[in-house]
Amino acid sequence: MTAAEPMRLYCTSKGEVVPFEPGEVVTMYTCGITPYDATHFGHAATYLTYDVLQRRLRDRGHDTKCVRNITDVDDDLLRKARELGVHYLDLAAGEIARFDGDMEALGLIPSWSEPRATSAIADIRGFIGMVLDRGHAYTAGGSVYFDVGSWDRFGEVSHYDRDEMLAFAAERGGNVDDPNKRDPLDFVLWQPSAPDEPFWESLWGPGRPGWHIECSALALRELGTTIDLHGGGSDLIFPHHECESAQSEAATGEPFVRHWMHQAMVRMDGEKMSKSLGNLVFVSELRKEWDTRAIRLAAIAHHYRTPWEWDDEIMPTAAGRLDAWLAAGPGDGGLAEARAALDDDLDTPGAVAAIDAAAAAGRGVGDAAALLGVDLTA
Repeated sequence: MTAAEPMRLYCTSKGEVVPFEPGEVVTMYTCGITPYDATHFGHAATYLTYDVLQRRLRDRGHDTKCVRNITDVDDDLLRKARELGVHYLDLAAGEIARFDGDMEALGLIPSWSEPRATSAIADIRGFIGMVLDRGHAYTAGGSVYFDVGSWDRFGEVSHYDRDEMLAFAAERGGNVDDPNKRDPLDFVLWQPSAPDEPFWESLWGPGRPGWHIECSALALRELGTTIDLHGGGSDLIFPHHECESAQSEAATGEPFVRHWMHQAMVRMDGEKMSKSLGNLVFVSELRKEWDTRAIRLAAIAHHYRTPWEWDDEIMPTAAGRLDAWLAAGPGDGGLAEARAALDDDLDTPGAVAAIDAAAAAGRGVGDAAALLGVDLTA
């Protein structure tokens, strides 16, 4: 179908809900996994959000090209491989397979491309050279750093003040105490590898890329200079996406992202679900007990911008909802309302409520359920 009114989505950098009006082909980049542990529900909720977005965009007549990277060289992955006494790529291969199985089971549209960071070392080295040539990076102590003082738009994605940036950088791997930095907020583009870590040759010595540069290089290689929408969890706003934006625009001289979209955190025991805290609900474990369509419904019953708490009633409630939809059967009940809800800042709870109401009224809801990725014919 072709929709006359534009979809409206919240843009993190603009700080408000704005029209999202891409061209016929929508280019999207969502930050993927660092494959050192199993897929938890917080991951699933994030990727399901962008899956529903793609489904509605396609329903509106667009094509979508969604790139989801794999960070297969990273501090956390190398640390976990070292602890387990295995090769980092062997650890990554096993976790990637488990992740792919989880995403397929949840019915996600396959990524248009799913590149690995290790596939882009040449691209990364070239990208770093561009940033250096434009005067926005420097070398020190065998590393290459981005000079945030040279970039007057640093902060335009997150709008955090300096104290907030320093706190998040310290919490999220920013190594603010690195003595080689001119500014604690400067971030590494290339770094020497430890003796037991993988390394690649470069003009700045043997080493490996920093975290942020991997996504910038992959986005540029896969989708071009400017992409329509960039997504990920809200914990990536800073430093990851702020740094991505700065280095990308510093390298190319062009806008990097037209629309920034972030998924709120799923919480458990009062804290966000995270591997570091260990408060996780794994998709692979849920799949042993629950219909995967119910797992999907458990996530999309919550709005992507609203943090929410996991509890023991989440899955029974979702399973009951699925049963009601299955009993209602095929039909277009609730479809118009679901479409309108999704166009209003991807209001999946509103779409779910419209389908609930149609099912309760005895109308078939198969078409509207399919728009949310729930196949009632399976």
